[in-house]
Amino acid sequence: MTPELEDLFAFLSFPSVSTDPKHKGDLEDCARWLMQKLSGMGLHTLCHETERHPIVVAKNEHDPSKKTVLIYGHYDVQPADPLNLWHSPPFAPEIRDGKIWARGATDNKGQMLAHILGIEKTLAEKGELPVNIILLFEGEEEIGSPNLAPFLKQHLDYLKCDIIAISDTGMVAPNTGTLGYGLRGIACAEVKITGPARDLHSGLFGGAVANPATAAAQLVASLHLPDGTVAIEGFYDDVRPLEAWEREMWAKVPGVKDEDFLKVTGSPALFGEPGYSSAERTWARPTAEVNGIGGGYQGEGSKTVLPAEAFVKFSLRLVPDQDPQTVLKQLQTHLEKHCPPGVKLEVELGHDGKPYACDPHSDFGKAAQRALKATFPGEPMLIREGGSIPIVQAFQDILGVDTLLLGLALADAQIHSPNENFPIANFDAGIKLNQALLEELAK
Repeated sequence: MTPELEDLFAFLSFPSVSTDPKHKGDLEDCARWLMQKLSGMGLHTLCHETERHPIVVAKNEHDPSKKTVLIYGHYDVQPADPLNLWHSPPFAPEIRDGKIWARGATDNKGQMLAHILGIEKTLAEKGELPVNIILLFEGEEEIGSPNLAPFLKQHLDYLKCDIIAISDTGMVAPNTGTLGYGLRGIACAEVKITGPARDLHSGLFGGAVANPATAAAQLVASLHLPDGTVAIEGFYDDVRPLEAWEREMWAKVPGVKDEDFLKVTGSPALFGEPGYSSAERTWARPTAEVNGIGGGYQGEGSKTVLPAEAFVKFSLRLVPDQDPQTVLKQLQTHLEKHCPPGVKLEVELGHDGKPYACDPHSDFGKAAQRALKATFPGEPMLIREGGSIPIVQAFQDILGVDTLLLGLALADAQIHSPNENFPIANFDAGIKLNQALLEELAK
């Protein structure tokens, strides 16, 4: 095993699950490992405590005549559940079929470490970097980065930079350089529907008392028209239309045709807002999704009850120029308006993040494309991302700089799912890409 893979295996072995309080010590251990790695490279490294998990910052010796590049990543990961679906333990990385299998392999430890190792390799070969570097790594991205924006505001001078680079997104196809210039935002909410004071006998009381589980289903059904269009009033008012050049370009992008979506998802058919391709729906159109729904008896066999309560968890993906707070208010108004009689509704608004977009044809965007072309064959593909990295828009709002999204994840990486994986070829390419990127940004 190469030293680079040994580093990655060590990094992946930490169960740094940010959403679970019992893993707080694991996140602290993971942050310490990062500190040791970065300090060992000769970088000036600091660990900043937060209310939850540490933020690690590292710098080289800055030269005022050089460009300053900030590289962001996150060392926290999603929970590994359900564990029984993993083919190998999620925090005991393995290599199979040319891929590394572990939680965090792609999201984001593998991509993030590729940046670190690219810097380490450049320092070993040349003794210095072509740019000033700031490495900013957090342990709370998977829970919405609650402490990072305040940290940015408190350390504006320390984090002053010309451009930001992140590898926490995807490639459109294997061995195809991909530059992301946009991200969807996110807005989350949870709804609790309550009825009787306790579960009731469905024979004795059914038909006389409203059923919270039925009410939950009715609320979910009210979110969309039959064709898949979101039915929340005002939802599309601020949506920025797709540019003609985007639609023309995306029609040529490999790996995102309808048949590709069917193959990757295993779905029997595709469905969504009319008038758009699958790529356009996921990259540039907003959605309202149900992430979880429950209520009543969940065990084996029958238990004929009328449940006392039910719940629904929602996430809405947003596009420029939608505002998460506005959309959450629209959602709450919609749910209250469509709440059936006989039940009570409690709406708890969750975390949110703004959508992001920048100009891929800027000087920095062109530099990133040259770096991608030096690393991968063919012309780079320019896309927006369907996922959300809420802190990216905060970088623009607070630090006043754009972010280059240089994804290395493939569609079958199974991030946030069992059997997450990262091709060794992509890990190695990421190291080379980071070296080329710093050289091009220096120009």
